[in-house]
Amino acid sequence: MARTKSSPQDAVYKKIISNNLSELLAASGKKKIDITRQYEIPATTLSGYFSGTRLPSNENVKKLAKFFNVSESDIDPRFKPVTNDEENKSHKIEDILDSAMTFNGKPLTENDRNVIRGMIEAYLDNKE
Repeated sequence: MARTKSSPQDAVYKKIISNNLSELLAASGKKKIDITRQYEIPATTLSGYFSGTRLPSNENVKKLAKFFNVSESDIDPRFKPVTNDEENKSHKIEDILDSAMTFNGKPLTENDRNVIRGMIEAYLDNKE
């Protein structure tokens, strides 16, 4: 099956998930092979999660959370409940993008908007 192209936000999520998994693994004293044996997640798949080249499926995030005895959001920020502040931040980013319809007289493409959105979200997430 062909994979869809990753968005700039996906790249941010991959890095966060990779860091979270690496920290959890180090703190647990366990090895990746323990995850593979217990939950039948292929070693190559896990390697992608730990190296930040692949996003885990919802099912695998749940398995990993169970393995490390943490909540899904401790591994993957996509599981974090959306708060009103986050909804407001998302709306503000969209307002910024809507007001910046051109750059150097050229209209922004949807790809440009996605890249800019990802950069703003990553900046704001790391700032907090």
